[in-house]
Amino acid sequence: MTDVELMKRMLRAVLAANKSGPGVSLSRLQSEYKALTGEQIPHKQMGHASLDALLHSMPSVVCMERNRAGEMVCFASVSGETAHVAKLVARQRTSKKTGQPQMVNCQMRVKPAAPLILNGRVCVCVCVCLCGGAWKKGASLNLFHLTPTNFKENAVSGKPKPHHYPKDYNPSPGGNYNPQKVQGRIREMLNKYSNGFWVSKLPQLYKDLYKQDLPSEAIKDLEHWTHICTVEKPCSSNPNELLLYPSKPLTTPSTTTMSPRPLTTPSSSPSPPASPSTLSPDLRQKLGELLVKYSNGLWAHALPKLYLDTYKTKLPKHILENLSLLSDFCTIEYPMLDNPKRAILYKRTREEENRNRRESVEERRAREEAGRRLSTQTVPPLLIPREEYPSVLVGEAANTNGVILRYIGEGYSQAQEALEDKMREFYCCQDNNTHTGDKKSGTPLASLTSGQLAAVRTEEDEEILRAQVTEVMDDKVKVYYVDHGFSEVISKAKVFELHEKFFNLPFQATKCQLAGLEPFCQEPAVLKKFESMASGKILLAEILERGQTPLVVLYDTSQDDDVNVNAACIKALQDKTLASPLQVNSAYMNVAVRSVCSDGTIYCQLPSRGLAKLTEILEKAEAYFHSQVTSEFLVSRPFCGKGCLARYKGKWSRVEITNLHGSRVLDILFIDLGVQASVEVIELREVPPPFLRDLIAIPPQVVKCCLADVTVSGVGSWTPDAVQWVRDAVLNSTDCSVKIAKLDETKLSVAHVYLFPDKNFQDPARSLNRQMAASDLFKHRGDHCSQIIGTLDKDGQQKKKVSNNLGSDCIYKCIVLYNILTFDQLPDQVFLTKMANIESCHNMDIYVSVACHPGHFVVQPWRDMYKLVVLMEEMILYYNKTEEKPLKGEKNQIYAAKVENNWHRVLVKGVLTNGLVSVYELDYGKHELVSGTQLRPLIQEFRQLPFQGITAQLAGVKPRQWSEEASILFRNHVEKKPLVAQLEAVQEAHHPWERKLTVFLVDTSQEERDIWVHDIMAEFADELTKEV
Repeated sequence: MTDVELMKRMLRAVLAANKSGPGVSLSRLQSEYKALTGEQIPHKQMGHASLDALLHSMPSVVCMERNRAGEMVCFASVSGETAHVAKLVARQRTSKKTGQPQMVNCQMRVKPAAPLILNGRVCVCVCVCLCGGAWKKGASLNLFHLTPTNFKENAVSGKPKPHHYPKDYNPSPGGNYNPQKVQGRIREMLNKYSNGFWVSKLPQLYKDLYKQDLPSEAIKDLEHWTHICTVEKPCSSNPNELLLYPSKPLTTPSTTTMSPRPLTTPSSSPSPPASPSTLSPDLRQKLGELLVKYSNGLWAHALPKLYLDTYKTKLPKHILENLSLLSDFCTIEYPMLDNPKRAILYKRTREEENRNRRESVEERRAREEAGRRLSTQTVPPLLIPREEYPSVLVGEAANTNGVILRYIGEGYSQAQEALEDKMREFYCCQDNNTHTGDKKSGTPLASLTSGQLAAVRTEEDEEILRAQVTEVMDDKVKVYYVDHGFSEVISKAKVFELHEKFFNLPFQATKCQLAGLEPFCQEPAVLKKFESMASGKILLAEILERGQTPLVVLYDTSQDDDVNVNAACIKALQDKTLASPLQVNSAYMNVAVRSVCSDGTIYCQLPSRGLAKLTEILEKAEAYFHSQVTSEFLVSRPFCGKGCLARYKGKWSRVEITNLHGSRVLDILFIDLGVQASVEVIELREVPPPFLRDLIAIPPQVVKCCLADVTVSGVGSWTPDAVQWVRDAVLNSTDCSVKIAKLDETKLSVAHVYLFPDKNFQDPARSLNRQMAASDLFKHRGDHCSQIIGTLDKDGQQKKKVSNNLGSDCIYKCIVLYNILTFDQLPDQVFLTKMANIESCHNMDIYVSVACHPGHFVVQPWRDMYKLVVLMEEMILYYNKTEEKPLKGEKNQIYAAKVENNWHRVLVKGVLTNGLVSVYELDYGKHELVSGTQLRPLIQEFRQLPFQGITAQLAGVKPRQWSEEASILFRNHVEKKPLVAQLEAVQEAHHPWERKLTVFLVDTSQEERDIWVHDIMAEFADELTKEV
């Protein structure tokens, strides 16, 4: 869809039809448009580099504004012909909150990763990828130690049924419920959370700590375990509102547990004597003298030691327990939202003390009561999402070590919206129903203290949000919105007491640290770049470390290509004056050709001031490494976009990590050479700190070029002969010359050049451009998509049939044809490898890599899965380092082939005359179409592990023509999942990969019961039969 008027009409329809809120967020606009038209907004075809630029050029169609959360939102511009539509849609809209995104895009595109590996940790990431993030106890998943599957006989059906029990399973008359073990674990939890917690949070806390589900019987037994815990009902008899405390052995039974009261910390010992309500003049004077010495503030927990060192006597304990005693001569601030016991003390001036003395007795008592509630009421900590790439809404950032963000999805942004809806309803009802006598929550707080949690009505009077008081003024107060991550100065009349039922949800605004930006966290150029790329946007976050402040890499996935925000912020520090000089119609001598790619792209180094400076710094770094023989410069935490050093032809060069294949192997790009390689992580070095800033300031010293006036007919790719001819002529030569014909200013930044093999650039006829145009290097062997298809006649003799002129859908037809063909006779040397051994009547753990329907799917033995991961890493290292010439692929032969970023063991099933090859992945059971230049001989070392992909069909169901609905149902239950296979039969064949298994499939991931897949499919087939 490239017609401008038609595109405008479709865009106006998308904006006008939006019912979920006023406007559509910029990050969601593409998906909304595609859902309506089936295509994305073609901003590039219309001459705009980005979607944002296109929208700004159409003010008559769309207007753009930033909401309070900083997110860009698009609105339909109302014209005469669309005004009535806007009115109709407005009547249907429900009110949405300001200060947060109206439409949240949770379906972000996940950053591609290698098969079986999601990040740089083999054991953990293999499990995540294989299980789809849903692996539970009960499935025998252990990558390096596999236990045999346990089965027991089913007396009714006579079929063996698999059961996977946890390692610490303790049989008892009541099943696997062990009260003594559960009691011990709950005692440990209460020791850790001594202030108590909600019973509704107990199952999740139990599962997070012990990796097991809490038995349902334990919830019922809590009230009877008085020696372990105390159960309290502060609000009602609703089980979801029970509170759990450590046991109180010295207290007498009382009915007070049923009365509503504020959440307080239970005591496991007799109540101490009442603390003095005032300070003695001598103690007050000494504390004042100490605080005067620390004008920038003093942590309250450091006060006892400082007092002891100064006055040689201990500070009374009740001071720290009741800091409000100090409020008449010092200011108390609570900087840590989740720990109100951590406070900072500031000495007040005399004017502030005099004003404080004039406070009424009622205000003083209200302040003390608020302080007591603050010290006893707790909010659960925010847990980091389990997925490795969660979607986040990015907020403000004073530095990149403390970027404020909010997690998007169920349990986070959705739970926050539900909480704020309840708060708005609760506080509005309190305002409107004062006749009930409960004015506690509906009236503003009489006294405010710094660090106090409160419910705040925003300036627009549309929302009630949770906030923390950070500064108290005469008639105003500065608050920090704990769920949104920004501060605001508001009137005291808009601050209300936060009801205890709104303490259950963790504060949603949290902080993260951007990986790789630690030394430059406060650089203005970095912060400016971050503000323009990330603030107010929904991005994808790759979590590298899950600490109190997670270490993350942010990705913008809203464009055609994913953008690494961390890497882009680092590049903002580059000095553009050190870049390679490029001017149209200018000639350059002493040019070094560093790389010639298979698509004809050429990377050249031009003489420049930046190149000279780079060479000097790398030489100093070489000497530095020789003088500092230590392992501290090894790269311990690799991630995509990270810059470091690696050796190229014996010298250290700058590289950028582009892809990770587990924890050991990764892909890198030599940014000053244009050379891609795969190396082990131990071959990389961190940039030494003395040279870090200087190296980052130098832009990449290589220019991406293509030969001007060289057009490739046919399929548009260079032939291997043409690539090799250019490499032989100029690769690694330092005496070449180039003349710039045109500069492509898009993000690809390609220079169209005339390339000369020497310094003589005066004669255009001597350029490689003219020589290649006059040669036949670009002529393919055929113009049509012809394919040789092997068939067998009735006598078994091989025939050949040539299909020409297959049309535009040639590739698709070829794949379909080869999927149904039988294999031809293979030579004996092919059997250097074999398929995985399958024993009859064997129960085994498997992983389903491909599932078409119950009659055809591919399984992999789980016991050898880690061996396959290691094999693929070794193949990446071997084939990405070798510079072998591409070979001519032959049908029914085994090779190594590069599919996307990985090397696979494949069987060639067909060769197209345009250079494409149809291959079958012998370890994964997938059919792929790759370029013939990506084939390599499969060496003996990589033929030792048996092929892991085994074709199978489901037992227990009748063979039939499965419908599309049945195939989808089957695929959803088994594909990309670890299961248990019970072998029923083996169909032998002439070739190992033609063998087919008949198996029962059992899903043992659920603790309560095992799921037999054939029962599901048989029931579904019966329902379809009844409907017919």
